[in-house]
Amino acid sequence: MILHICTASGWAEARTAGTYTAESLASEGFIHFSRWSQLAGTVSRYYAGAPDLVVLVVDETALDDLRIELSPSTGETFPHLYGELPIAAVTEVLPLEQALERAAG
Repeated sequence: MILHICTASGWAEARTAGTYTAESLASEGFIHFSRWSQLAGTVSRYYAGAPDLVVLVVDETALDDLRIELSPSTGETFPHLYGELPIAAVTEVLPLEQALERAAG
């Protein structure tokens, strides 16, 4: 399983549309994901203080064109999806705090 952080309102819109498209898909060509072990670091680097966040738990085997790539800013590898995220690939939606607790546990 891989994780994607987004707003609850963004996820609600995606459920209506049938697919999720992050802003990064248009600006960078892919959607960013993290692994459980990377969640806390990703949140602190990019989402500190952001309101209304949820974590999408995604079955990576249900995705086409998922690539594991090196992040030059952290030196870690991260999953990147080069296309829209199908709603059916999302197995769980967790409030941010609950996801962080699970990742720490």
